[in-house]
Amino acid sequence: MSGLDRLYMQRALELAELGRGSVSPNPVVGCVIVHDEKIIGEGYHQIYGGPHAEVNAVNSVSNPELLKESTAYVTLEPCAHFGKTPPCANLLVEKGLKKVVIAAVDSNPLVGGKGIEILKNAGIAVETGLLEKAARWQNRRFFTQIEKQRPYVILKWAQTQDGFVARTDFSSKWISGSQSRQLVHKWRAEEDAILVGKNTALHDNPRLDVRDWAGKNPKRIVLDSKLALPDSLHLFDQSINTICYNSQKTHASENLDFVNLGNDFSIIEILKDLNARKIQSLLVEGGSHVLAQFISSGLWDEARVFTGKSCFEAGISAPSLNENPAETLRIGDDTLNIYYHV
Repeated sequence: MSGLDRLYMQRALELAELGRGSVSPNPVVGCVIVHDEKIIGEGYHQIYGGPHAEVNAVNSVSNPELLKESTAYVTLEPCAHFGKTPPCANLLVEKGLKKVVIAAVDSNPLVGGKGIEILKNAGIAVETGLLEKAARWQNRRFFTQIEKQRPYVILKWAQTQDGFVARTDFSSKWISGSQSRQLVHKWRAEEDAILVGKNTALHDNPRLDVRDWAGKNPKRIVLDSKLALPDSLHLFDQSINTICYNSQKTHASENLDFVNLGNDFSIIEILKDLNARKIQSLLVEGGSHVLAQFISSGLWDEARVFTGKSCFEAGISAPSLNENPAETLRIGDDTLNIYYHV
């Protein structure tokens, strides 16, 4: 593959990212169409249930006759099945493209390889693997759900300089600065669901929404085994779709579901149920005990840890990770360490 090929695929990856937070449980996908080393069409999957990247790219080409001598660069194997939209592989065949370059093959055993097969059977040249690592990383939520049968789990907490997430009375405002808190709202808009335990719900009374950012609110998840939380909390105001996992009852009302897991009240059972609900990614915001459960079970993929400039001297200890940070960033006065569990 030439440098130009990499450039076109990099552009397709940039386009794909524009769909972040809007297409789950589908993957983010970008497509670039090139004729005589000139981009003549671009598209990305914009919203779940809407046209896929290839459709939008094809529709953006002003002279459709050029498609027969063009190459499409797609970040993920074109789909081959009828879902909410017709198969993209069939569209590319119909339009008579000369060549299709694919970054990552779909690893879903029911889908993977079938799009490529349709293209090749129609006489279209197909190449795979260009910027594959970047494409799989971009869609790590999608691939985690397919390959591990659970959501991609992101742990998040803020801690003081001396390693506490809250004071002895469980209060924690404010460990991190305003820029960090706004960044967290951006993260919430990018994930399917956000989870807290009973103590965080009780002592912080969080809304778990994206009021400081433009985007959709994630589904709210609260763990309350004995149903001890008061229904006056923001989490139970039915303004956002919310699930309360417990060991007492199952009951559904508008925007509020109580799910009884019985004696199997564990992180793995919670993730199984979320997976069955097509929740592709989960942001875990606390508290310390819940975060520690995810860590000890090994059921996490990423951790984002803010360290503020304050000290509490005593309080609720932060979780500990036996990992070295992959990235360290400055967010205002805070330090953000990002960890990946591989």
